[in-house]
Amino acid sequence: MGHCRPFAFLLSLPFAFVSLILSLLGALLWIVGSILNCICPCCCMCCTGIANFAVSLVKLPFMIMEMFIDFIPC
Repeated sequence: MGHCRPFAFLLSLPFAFVSLILSLLGALLWIVGSILNCICPCCCMCCTGIANFAVSLVKLPFMIMEMFIDFIPC
């Protein structure tokens, strides 16, 4: 991200806002998955999948902004 691409940054803002809302949902899902994992360690596989999905939702705004900045030229 060494190049200055203000147009790509501005285009990515609405999508990043929507994904920010999804990342909040992902954070909530991660907390619920962590609590379930502590309560019931025998269902570790399903809770681990939920936690991994939640972490990918939390990273979504950054991935979208990087995608727009990388793919749209100056």
